[in-house]
Amino acid sequence: MTRALRPFGLMLAVGLALSACVTPPAGRNVTPPARPIAQTPPANAPDTPASAAARAYYGQVQQALLSQGLLRTDGGGPDTPFSADLLTRNFIKIALYDEYDRGGAPSSVGQLRRWNAPVRVGLRFGASVSAQRRATDTAMVGSYLARLSRLTGHAIALDDIAPNFYVYMVSEDERRALGPEIRAAMPELGPGDVRSVTDMPRSTYCIVLAQSAGSTGVYQHAFAVIRSEHPDLLRLSCVHEEIAQGLGLPNDSPLARPSIFNDDEEFALLTRQDEMMLRLLYNPALRPGMTEAEARPIVTDLAKGLVGGES
Repeated sequence: MTRALRPFGLMLAVGLALSACVTPPAGRNVTPPARPIAQTPPANAPDTPASAAARAYYGQVQQALLSQGLLRTDGGGPDTPFSADLLTRNFIKIALYDEYDRGGAPSSVGQLRRWNAPVRVGLRFGASVSAQRRATDTAMVGSYLARLSRLTGHAIALDDIAPNFYVYMVSEDERRALGPEIRAAMPELGPGDVRSVTDMPRSTYCIVLAQSAGSTGVYQHAFAVIRSEHPDLLRLSCVHEEIAQGLGLPNDSPLARPSIFNDDEEFALLTRQDEMMLRLLYNPALRPGMTEAEARPIVTDLAKGLVGGES
């Protein structure tokens, strides 16, 4: 969102647990920190009690979601048709509005946000994450970033030297200690913003914060946190949603289908409609800072071309 009284705009997006079968639910550039939180993981480091409990809990969450036919990985099919009109409606809701404002209420300020500079993703792991998991997840994130770059036509890639978009994969204990890293990467954040990560409730799977300069709508920094205790599919789902949200699709809508930007957890991974929304977001006909009134007629025309006409 954008706040006129602050020099930066902040988007806050979270992945929320909604399964009924588990415990409910359940303007200026800054220099980001150059160091990861831990360079060398200990061999076979045992879980702390908090991390072990989280690992067991999220394993049950994933199993419960899968048992309900959720966390689909097919991207949508004949059972999830959508028209150009639906794509337009969903894009406006998801791209121009925030999931929450700083007070926790739904945002009502519509503005298009995206990156102008190349997105340089610094992937950071907590010491609790094994070397094997690091290698697997680094390859997974790198592949996903390449896909996002192809979809948007924008430079998006891993960069360990000068990141402007951090993705931390950390355990429960490590996340609680992330305050210094968050403040170093995004010093304009307030204490409440930092606590949204360090005090993240169990019902929140993952989170991303993104900052834009003033009312320009141009993102400059982002910081995502994903729980390392998640089983593979839930962790991959968080990677897909939080990075895509940090590119400029910050909201969720219960009407968006097929989409990961819908808290019903039906889809785990980026869908066909989500890909179209990313193409729309980075189309040169649109620009950061656009209001809904400015963007809607352009999006309407572009959506017809993507979907192939109204259905």
